Amino acid sequence: MSDKGLGLLLINANYLSPQDILASLQGYFTHVVKRLFTWAEGLFRFETNVFPPDDRITVRVNLENLIIEGARQLREWQLLQDEIPSLDMALKFSNRPGANLRNVNLSVEEWRVVSYINPKNTIRQIARTVKMNDLEIRRIVYGLIQAGLVEIARPEGARPTSISAGPGLPKKDKEQQKSLINRLINRIRSL
Repeated sequence: MSDKGLGLLLINANYLSPQDILASLQGYFTHVVKRLFTWAEGLFRFETNVFPPDDRITVRVNLENLIIEGARQLREWQLLQDEIPSLDMALKFSNRPGANLRNVNLSVEEWRVVSYINPKNTIRQIARTVKMNDLEIRRIVYGLIQAGLVEIARPEGARPTSISAGPGLPKKDKEQQKSLINRLINRIRSL
């Protein structure tokens, strides 16, 4: 079934409105384009005179805002990766006299992460348990570290090893990453 056919079925059955479908597709396409900013390498090709088939639903996406947001997220990702280089480390609560966790204002997501903090649980295990991606868990852990609530520690029972960069943007390929992003941005601007 085509995109438009499925969309018409959902609209006629009163499950979704046309605006719901367009908003959902726009969010999905925006997410896909933002993921391009995380590529360390890869090939891409723009075909300016090729249009999608008529049975596809097309949406407009503001590329300028998307590029600005993608560049901001890339800088944030690099900062977070520098601060938290490995998700295979554990978290432990800071030994701050007089600190009372009950009086701290945390978001629901932060409380979910805090509830799994234990020197036996790695950050990666916590992320999987609370269903967060690498960027989301790093944001929350960074905030908790900056607030002085937690510290990064070696997981209990783990042998000492060197910290690896883990998945995401490899440290050694930052220049390649910037080059790919700049080529992508320049190509989009030229359209």
